[in-house]
Amino acid sequence: MTPLQKAIIDLKHQKNAVILAHYYQSEAIQEVADYVGDSLGLSQQAAQCDAPIIVFAGVHFMAETAKILNPEKKVLLPDLGAGCSLADSCPPDLFKDFVAAHPNHVVVTYINCSAAVKALSDYVCTSSNAVKIVESIPAQTPIIFAPDRNLGHYINTITGRDMLLWDGSCVVHEAFSFDKLMALHRQHPDAQIIAHPESETHLLKTAAYIGSTAGMIDHVAKDPHQKFIVATEAGILYKMQQRVPNKILIPAPAKEDNTCACSECAFMKVNTLQKLYDCLYNETPEITIAEPLRARAIVPINRMLEISR
Repeated sequence: MTPLQKAIIDLKHQKNAVILAHYYQSEAIQEVADYVGDSLGLSQQAAQCDAPIIVFAGVHFMAETAKILNPEKKVLLPDLGAGCSLADSCPPDLFKDFVAAHPNHVVVTYINCSAAVKALSDYVCTSSNAVKIVESIPAQTPIIFAPDRNLGHYINTITGRDMLLWDGSCVVHEAFSFDKLMALHRQHPDAQIIAHPESETHLLKTAAYIGSTAGMIDHVAKDPHQKFIVATEAGILYKMQQRVPNKILIPAPAKEDNTCACSECAFMKVNTLQKLYDCLYNETPEITIAEPLRARAIVPINRMLEISR
């Protein structure tokens, strides 16, 4: 453990703070977190949190969700620039018009969206529970699903629904190269391909398992295969390898060459150990949400948490 990591842990204890981190954060940040998880797990932890200060090592919509669930607590984000391409693909004003144009539809939104979009929704879901949320809605009820078209199409395939999909996507999960993936699989024919449902449909068709980040980690732990090609943000490999130290994990290749030849979320990597320390020390940047907006946004989140129990 580095001196800076130790300083963060000491400061966390002094301030009675809790650090929540997403699987896509750097290894160094994951190591100092009290809880590391996917969007559903992080939402559940945030809902149960009793610490007065929550430091959310993730992206902006995640910290917003924690604040929606904990209006009386101080919620901090190491860098307000930690955004999300998927959330940005669904501007609230345009989505409001879209919803108004389809008044008979129930609105289900993926948690990767702003508080303002959540406030326009009937249900929020994560990749862990999206199928369960959709299947809880009567079959004859038309549904708008936003913002991820790839996840929406996958849910339609699984459930047999014909949801109306908002045309948004995640740049990280659309960054995988199908040709490179197939070439990699030819090099490792004994490897099983696993993928996140935000990936493009043609890539999902190659996968033996499709699931959330937490689901993928559980799958590699339980499946007898000894080698896996993992198609999601490369940050997942740290916790995944801890679960299966004797298995071989290979990141799916990105279309563009970069430092790791894998797909990384630049927004997630905006957070650093130094920024984490600084935000906890100074108790800023703090996430704030106007109460009328928070009161509307918490309704679909609470519905999700209730269904997911």
